[in-house]
Amino acid sequence: MRALFIGGTGFISAAVSRQAVARGIELFLLNRGTRGAAPPGCHGLTADIHRPEEVRAALRGLRFDVAVDWVAYTSEDIERDLSLFKGRVGQYVFISSAAAYQKPPASYLITEETPLVNPFWDYARGKIACEERLTRAHVEEGFPATIVRPSHTYETNFPVAVGGGGTYTLASRMRKGLPVVVHGDGTSLWTVTHAEDFARGFLGLLGKTEAVGQAFHITSDEVLTWDEIYRSIAEGLGVEANVVHVPSDFIARVVPRLSGTLHGDKKWSAVFDNGKIKRFVPGFRASVPFREGIRRTVEWFEADGRRRRVDESLNEETERILGAYEGRSR
Repeated sequence: MRALFIGGTGFISAAVSRQAVARGIELFLLNRGTRGAAPPGCHGLTADIHRPEEVRAALRGLRFDVAVDWVAYTSEDIERDLSLFKGRVGQYVFISSAAAYQKPPASYLITEETPLVNPFWDYARGKIACEERLTRAHVEEGFPATIVRPSHTYETNFPVAVGGGGTYTLASRMRKGLPVVVHGDGTSLWTVTHAEDFARGFLGLLGKTEAVGQAFHITSDEVLTWDEIYRSIAEGLGVEANVVHVPSDFIARVVPRLSGTLHGDKKWSAVFDNGKIKRFVPGFRASVPFREGIRRTVEWFEADGRRRRVDESLNEETERILGAYEGRSR
């Protein structure tokens, strides 16, 4: 199989790229060449996806069984991809997001049939618009689209809502015994998925004719509270977490940029039914429990001091939230 990944070096896609090469897929990565090195065994193509003529030049003479766009966020991005790949690939895979699912949820259990509606987050609404355009292209023009909706996936990042992300900032605070913010009361349910597990399910869809015209989420079956997530991170670091619970509404007022990710995603419980991906990819099962996966994440950071980057702007946001909440509580 010959596959093209647009992107391919991000938190999720890097793990997928590694496994794709290990499975013998002839993998081409198209990106600007500014974020990380392509995994060994990949063919690198340098072009800016937002400059279609650059992309056409980079792809000249190449045809692919599968093209995967990891970095499409708007319907305009989809129009561009339709123009680039119509008639040139056997399957086009769009990376959407589980944040597109109905918020607030009408049911605690999310399936692929859960409505797509998110009035709180521009990012999620952009993904919904992309899905709607691809669905029309498939129905009206036969464009061979498959939609995949990752949820909160991690490997070289800390899967939290406030003060973490792809930096060592949260871990640094925990190691120093400084307080960390957990939104809400820490008891809502959440699902985190190791990128290696996601990759196993995802690669099983590539080249599968039956997956064309279908949408899938791929997540762990392990369900945790947010307090359990933070305790597991602290355990992996060999410390105890100094957690301060702060209401999501309060956090969003103090740091408005967090409003979308909280109100449009992480303040709600998220439990997923993975029956569909298991039917299409027999034998798939997420096998990395969070306590084990986050231990690997800590080891990855600890292996190279250059990875332990602390973002002082995130520290400042955390202190601003804590200061405002403490002041209100007096």
